[in-house]
Amino acid sequence: MPIEFLGIAGLNDGGETRARSGASFDKDYTLRFARAHEDNGWDRILFAYHSGSPDPAAAAAYIAGKLDHLQILLAHRPNVSYPTYAAKVFATLDQISDGRLSVHFITGGSTADQAAEGDFLTKDERYARTGEYIRIVKQALTSRTPFSHEGEHYRFENFVSDIFPVQQPRVPISFGGSSPAAYAVGAAEADIFALWGEPLSDTAAQIETIRAASRAAGRSTPPRIQVAFRPIIAATDALAWEKAERILGQIEQRAGALRESAPAFFSAPAENAGTQRLLEIADRGDRHDRALWTKPARLTGGRGNSNALVGSPETVTAALLDYIDLGVDIISARGYDFIDDTIDFGRYVIPLVRAEVAARDAASSAAVASSAASSRDEVRHDAA
Repeated sequence: MPIEFLGIAGLNDGGETRARSGASFDKDYTLRFARAHEDNGWDRILFAYHSGSPDPAAAAAYIAGKLDHLQILLAHRPNVSYPTYAAKVFATLDQISDGRLSVHFITGGSTADQAAEGDFLTKDERYARTGEYIRIVKQALTSRTPFSHEGEHYRFENFVSDIFPVQQPRVPISFGGSSPAAYAVGAAEADIFALWGEPLSDTAAQIETIRAASRAAGRSTPPRIQVAFRPIIAATDALAWEKAERILGQIEQRAGALRESAPAFFSAPAENAGTQRLLEIADRGDRHDRALWTKPARLTGGRGNSNALVGSPETVTAALLDYIDLGVDIISARGYDFIDDTIDFGRYVIPLVRAEVAARDAASSAAVASSAASSRDEVRHDAA
């Protein structure tokens, strides 16, 4: 079973532990950060989306033209463009990158951030729109003849694109969320369902919910599962926990400054189900399973990927293998010292995970071959 690793495309050096030192789109830093992934065993990076951030599609095109094999995951919100236009953007980016694009559809977990770009639909209305949007994009990426559409949110006549993706039949589609509406849409439409890092038992329950929703939607193959963490690694477990406490102090200091500059944002109640789940898990305790640490989520209000895996490379590898045993086959990870942590995770964790998975796959194949040989021997014996 191939395991993939997803990192983040940082457009500047700012994060939870420090303010950025330059422009919001620092081209040199963006390239250096992306190259740290490409040179250290990562498969793809995510170009994230926020209402006021630089355009991720343009930044993705920039990186695609600079690097040779790193794959691109482009975050996209349905409220910002018409689906037929978006399909042409995706096809063009797939051509620019020679078939390295995937698209992550974001329905929108913050009413305020959606409103900043003129989107005033309710949460359930947004999910219904996303489902319709994805279906149109799929058809626009694959149809060589004109087609029309009349739905709840979109209507057009006789559209056909003149550009198609390198990947056939289309680019892969990723989706995330933890509400019933999210499970329904993502399980029906997505190739990949993205989850935030939770304890093993909670993740197992989410995976089963997604698989059940996929069966209910009539799919024979459910979406692949992706889980996101903030790894904190050091040579030993003890050193990793010392590092974690230092990072927590930096997060606390940075969060205090942000609360002063944007008090309304930090005082707003958690809206999306994923954030609510992370905060509820944090209330259950700071540590879960082998290495899951929830204090960063509590401190940052559970906004986005915030639960950490803390330990030596061997401990973090073992923790990731526990999730792989549940059916996870894409690991999303980003550290707090973006470039250095990307290099360390790529050098010391990714090879261990891949080696163990390869060894398990080889053992499984050998067991299957041995069983098949035994069955043939039994047949020959019975025939004799």
